[in-house]
Amino acid sequence: MSMLSRFTMWLTVPFHEVSRHEIDGYVDYLMGKRLSPKAITCHLQTIRLFFEYLIDDENIQMRNPVAKISIRLPKPLPRHLKDDQVQKLFAVITDPRDQAMFMIMLRCGLRVEEVCRLTVDALELPRSRLFVANGKGRKDRVVYLSRDARSVLEAYLTRRSSKAKGLFLVQKGPLTGTPISVRGIQKRIEYYARASKTRVSCHQLRHTMATQLLNADADLSTIQDLLGHTHITTTQRYCRVSNLKVQRDYYTAMEVVMERGQAGGGSE
Repeated sequence: MSMLSRFTMWLTVPFHEVSRHEIDGYVDYLMGKRLSPKAITCHLQTIRLFFEYLIDDENIQMRNPVAKISIRLPKPLPRHLKDDQVQKLFAVITDPRDQAMFMIMLRCGLRVEEVCRLTVDALELPRSRLFVANGKGRKDRVVYLSRDARSVLEAYLTRRSSKAKGLFLVQKGPLTGTPISVRGIQKRIEYYARASKTRVSCHQLRHTMATQLLNADADLSTIQDLLGHTHITTTQRYCRVSNLKVQRDYYTAMEVVMERGQAGGGSE
């Protein structure tokens, strides 16, 4: 059955009486049939073209009820690494520079662009923190170093003899001593992904940090600040993948609910 035939069979009013109300109802009907947003959008586009034909070619006096209607496609959920995948990945990263780069992404949630722009002056190791200047949206922020992140950074700095301002430098070839590029960092993670047989990208390390913090009961507002999100709704997406916290919160709260119910029943 064609999309237009399906819509025609569903309609209970003549075409010239179709309004936004009917279109909304039809969208609800399609959603009830478990069609994807992409499929529903295709239906709406077909129906819109049909009404354009009625108006332009058949000269029917009416407004196109689908002119301003669209279905927003959901953004894909962030993918994060499981603990065993993190261990497999870092087990093959032996270069001190690379250990420090990727541990900062995992523990501090830095974007790859932010890592390649880091300077030595941005580090405040005695206070276990670093300054991220001009992040996404030209926002500055302070992030904090976990014990393992600080340890690998210190190990890298003891072997880094350059006086260059950039923190992470190219170590081989004609560009030796210059700041490593975004593509340079990405090529390193691709190399380690193959070596560890782990599907991973730089951005997944950032997602992993957010999910791990949420599972450890960190507040969304705290994660928002650490990641440099402008809107809390961006951070809230992690709630949809953080099943461990949801499960734990459910069972903890349900125990309280059941205890209260038993206490109430025993007092009658």
